[in-house]
Amino acid sequence: DIDHLNPRVQKELVEWLNWLRTDVGFDGWRFDFAKGYSADVAKIYVDRSEPSFAVAEIWTSLAYGGDGKPNLNQDPHRQELVNWVNKVGGSGPATTFDFTTKGILNVAVEGELWRLRGTDGKAPGMIGWWPAKAVTFVDNHDTGSTQHMWPFPSDRVMQGYAYTLTHPGTPCIFYDHFFDWGLKEEIDRLVSIRTRQGIHSESKLQIMEADADLYLAEIDGKVIVKLGPRYDVGHLIPEGFKVVAHGNDYAVW
Repeated sequence: DIDHLNPRVQKELVEWLNWLRTDVGFDGWRFDFAKGYSADVAKIYVDRSEPSFAVAEIWTSLAYGGDGKPNLNQDPHRQELVNWVNKVGGSGPATTFDFTTKGILNVAVEGELWRLRGTDGKAPGMIGWWPAKAVTFVDNHDTGSTQHMWPFPSDRVMQGYAYTLTHPGTPCIFYDHFFDWGLKEEIDRLVSIRTRQGIHSESKLQIMEADADLYLAEIDGKVIVKLGPRYDVGHLIPEGFKVVAHGNDYAVW
């Protein structure tokens, strides 16, 4: 237990961060359990160590209904993420993991893809509000792996990557999925598409369809992604687009 309000603690942690940056070569920070201390304190560490990137883990529960599933409206959940970034400094390097998107995507791929269009017609997670500050992910060392606290449906993991690697936000790739699950080639292909088409954290997202068995979206007018088992979507794809990646219940044009 560290008293982050203690000036000596702050001074020595800042010195350590600057040593990591200047001597060791790290240039970004991950703030673990960022709920454990205020955003004002995190701002001190960011401002005084000047990383090129900083991401906070603010893992709080979604709002659930009586059926045990997430409510359609998760605005308070993503607002908490936005608030942290604003307090640390929205114009600086601070970002947060998009746990809102993670939680909704977990359920959406189980035959409820309509959840991927919010009431405002935009993405329902933090990427729908402030994609430049949202770090998206399918699983991490807490949610998946041996801890298995909130795992993505294992047979639908590539649908998760088809979503995060084509959409706005800054996507992460989980080590286990890439190196241990045999998904390297499929993930590599999606990364290549993202890079080649110049998709970035603030790319423009247009949701074309969001039904139980079909999610279809266009990104920057360059890439179209489909999730879900429905195959008769040819009439929805504009002329000139060709399939460049596909797998279990997903395709990318």
